[in-house]
Amino acid sequence: QVQLVESGGGLVQPGGSLRLSCAASGIIFSTNVMGWYRQAPGKQREWVATITSGGFTNYADSVKVRFTIFRDNAKNTVYLQMNSLKPDDTAVYYCKVPLGPGNVYWGQGTQVTVSS
Repeated sequence: QVQLVESGGGLVQPGGSLRLSCAASGIIFSTNVMGWYRQAPGKQREWVATITSGGFTNYADSVKVRFTIFRDNAKNTVYLQMNSLKPDDTAVYYCKVPLGPGNVYWGQGTQVTVSS
């Protein structure tokens, strides 16, 4: 059974940092692309960042330079380091693993609130 569990969200002031974690089970983690997405209130879920099995990364323009996605295959965990946070980064953050066409798994999400 595939399971993704996010953690690390919280309340942070503008300019602050947070590190999100997504622990995966039920998959061969090291061979899978992993992604982070977010959904702000009243908005559609949007892609944030992706990391391939080989460690190649890609980012949405809105988070490029400020966010870093990385993985620890020994811990079956993908991380999202978020720096220089802005109020517009406030959202529920989800991790995702695509296992094939129509076979996508999501975590339950973790709330990030950026506010003074």
